[in-house]
Amino acid sequence: MLGIIEALINGILMGSIYGLTAVGLTLIFGVMKVINFAHGSILMVGMFAAYWFVILTGWNPYFAIPVVVPLLFWFGYYMQSFIIKPIFEAEKDVREPITVIIVTTGIWYVLDNLALMIFGAEFRVAKTSVTGQVFEFYEMYFLLPKVIGAGITMVCGIYLYWFLKHSRMGKAIRATSLDREAASLMGIKQAKIYNVAFGLGSACCGMAACVLIPFYYVYPTVGVPFDIKAFIIVVLGGLGSIPGAILGGIIVGIIENVGAQFMAATWTELLLYGVFLFVLLVKPSGLFGQKHDY
Repeated sequence: MLGIIEALINGILMGSIYGLTAVGLTLIFGVMKVINFAHGSILMVGMFAAYWFVILTGWNPYFAIPVVVPLLFWFGYYMQSFIIKPIFEAEKDVREPITVIIVTTGIWYVLDNLALMIFGAEFRVAKTSVTGQVFEFYEMYFLLPKVIGAGITMVCGIYLYWFLKHSRMGKAIRATSLDREAASLMGIKQAKIYNVAFGLGSACCGMAACVLIPFYYVYPTVGVPFDIKAFIIVVLGGLGSIPGAILGGIIVGIIENVGAQFMAATWTELLLYGVFLFVLLVKPSGLFGQKHDY
């Protein structure tokens, strides 16, 4: 019984980090109405940035957050501005331009292969002051980096939710997500909002990258499994819903960790996809899905 409780808590810890990655994806979809297939590759860029920060400075990886998160924000901001924006302008009358999905798929392949060319295919690990440290609680053991990462994730999710609900920019983002034309008529610059939304989604990847570095390997295709899980999570939680993304991530983490106590990893993956298909059949809009995304 204690082992199941331990697996459950470990699932919540890892699932919250999955949720932070998915928050960025669901934010971009909620505003732009397109799915960013390069999301996992942006996470990979953030992980390499955090890895080299640790290697070159020797500092704790959490000190990389003030560097990597703004770096990823501007990376996403200008990617949207210079690569994706022209597609939107060419298809401005289309509600959900399919060409953007194709472009983000191309960005995914370009980023992964650039990383492969520059850094090679080997798996790298950043040995930090918290790597391998264990937190003990009532004869249960949890990796300290996961505990810290889950705490950072929750704070980040709460702050982002507050930002979207109460800040001036957040209200402009929500207005644009609800009705692009009406928001433009109110003086909101649609192109700038798209840039900021894409930047915020990428910044979430940067935050997730910094908390993953102490216990997760870094390699050129590290973003692929996170990308797949992020898509499952946003569907489970509801497209465009930030609380849904966090909850969906926790559900995925629990299924992975608790399921592994009773079955092989391949069957755990099958169970995860089974839950995913069940939610699609029963409630296609997701657990927090509603008419408007925010």
